[in-house]
Amino acid sequence: MDYRRKTELALSEDIEKSESVTPTAKFSHPDLTAKGERRASVPLAGVQTLWFNTGTLCNIECENCYILSSPTNDALVYLTTAEVVDYLDQIDERRKVAPQKWPVEEIGFTGGEPFMNVDMIPMAEAALSRGYRVLILSNAMQPMMRPRVQKGLLKLLAEYGDQLTLRISLDHYSEELHDVERGKGSFAKAMEGVRWLAQNGFRLDAAGRTCWNETEADARAGYREMFELEGFPIDADDPSRCILFPEMDEKVEVPEITTSCWGILNIDPKDVMCATSRMVVKRRGSEKPAVLACTLLAYDDEFELGETLKQAERPIKLNHAHCAKFCVLGGGSCTA
Repeated sequence: MDYRRKTELALSEDIEKSESVTPTAKFSHPDLTAKGERRASVPLAGVQTLWFNTGTLCNIECENCYILSSPTNDALVYLTTAEVVDYLDQIDERRKVAPQKWPVEEIGFTGGEPFMNVDMIPMAEAALSRGYRVLILSNAMQPMMRPRVQKGLLKLLAEYGDQLTLRISLDHYSEELHDVERGKGSFAKAMEGVRWLAQNGFRLDAAGRTCWNETEADARAGYREMFELEGFPIDADDPSRCILFPEMDEKVEVPEITTSCWGILNIDPKDVMCATSRMVVKRRGSEKPAVLACTLLAYDDEFELGETLKQAERPIKLNHAHCAKFCVLGGGSCTA
């Protein structure tokens, strides 16, 4: 029996085993929905952005943080420059074997607050020096405004210019609503950081939320007015520069995504975030980092793909409420 036939038989047996199990709740079975329909999955179309979670520690605790970051949550510990360099080397290695799967153009850093990690500047420089665009997600507050960090950022700007982008979390264009999410006084502190970045000529993006009972047009109009008033070089009408994220409330009922949903919703699986990105994290107590399917599912073992980029090339089953709410139905993406 040839290899292809063996593979077909093995897949058939797996499907039969899956269908012999009746799920009792939504998102409880990797292959079937609660109604017994075939669950959708997303094949790897080609990683364009490789994300690094620099650690879940943050200087603030938001009301509804996507990844539960806080001043005390170190479930994901700080990555080191050496660990980031190892994965940059792995990209080079995988490109020799499977170039279509690793057309990486951008390296993203998220947290927590990335600038709490003392290696943030050298990690960014390691990626920039190899020609990648680098995107750093930050709240632009005290960790970024420390003199050592400012000096490092100015050095990167001088050497790499617009190759570096900082995406600042501004949950709303008004101080009142931003502070509802991030705490009293946080808007003023963030604005101080954004002003410093703008005055020094950094390329800036902004990230907001769509949970304020206003239309997208009204939200963009509010951001546009604020950006123009402050002189921030951000186009509020460009969804890749001013990104408005859908909320992810796990208490809200959401439908499961089946294989037939692609046609019903007129959505191409290649447009879903896990088709073009992976994220590296390091769990507390682990000797090595791991590669995850998604920047939003850091704590679910089902979405951990292994320690290497090679292991992370397999398809992702959309077996989480966030897959439906944020990515498929919400159209959300952490990349531009």
